[in-house]
Amino acid sequence: MNLIHAVLLGAVEGISEFLPISSTAHLILTSALFALPQTEFQKSFEIVIQLGAILAVVVLYARYILTRRDVWPKILVAFLPTAAIGFVVHSFAKRYLLGNVPLVLWTLLLGGIALVVFEWFHREKPDAADDPAKISYSQAALIGVFQSVAIIPGVSRSAATIVGGLLLGIRRKTIVDFTFLLAIPTMAAATVLDLAKSAWSFTPQEFALLGTGTAASFVVALLSIVWLLRYIQRHSFMAFGVYRIIVVLVVWMYILVA
Repeated sequence: MNLIHAVLLGAVEGISEFLPISSTAHLILTSALFALPQTEFQKSFEIVIQLGAILAVVVLYARYILTRRDVWPKILVAFLPTAAIGFVVHSFAKRYLLGNVPLVLWTLLLGGIALVVFEWFHREKPDAADDPAKISYSQAALIGVFQSVAIIPGVSRSAATIVGGLLLGIRRKTIVDFTFLLAIPTMAAATVLDLAKSAWSFTPQEFALLGTGTAASFVVALLSIVWLLRYIQRHSFMAFGVYRIIVVLVVWMYILVA
């Protein structure tokens, strides 16, 4: 990997982290396109650059974070299931799931189909929760369970939490805001856990690549979040489901031709 790769992968992370298209899947596929081997550093890079996306949420939601303390207990409850499951399976997931292109393609495809079907039939109820503070603790815990499914690459953390929230009777804008806030402890914990286990083996050059990728992720994530918040005011997520399916078909055609 070189600095250009780091910038491009950081941009991919920034674009895809909060869209329901799976940033992990896109990083794995992009790395495969660049013929970057899935070394231990490469896998850590794909985890750690999420820090840039986290910082983008902190910047854009700074006032909300500081003033809406009534929401944070719900965020903590939603975070706990993912934290517990992630701590247990982190090593297994990093060794056997990250970098698994066939797995990513199948989860992208099935997730895309599920997203299209869900949006086709979903109708928001008039009494749906319209503020993150109105999310109950039981709903928050279930959202955390939905989020934990995204440990499987290609599922998409944002897709899992947003669809889970919509199924639980929460308004689209509300669950999107909640998903952004839930990303802060979730991705921060994943980054810290990976660095605690792997940072000792990184060279100064690899730390420079991590910093470059994280900076690119931060800048692009800022734009991606602002765009998504505007997009959901008038659109569902069906287009993202279709996009996931198209990506898989294009990759499979490329593999067959190659």
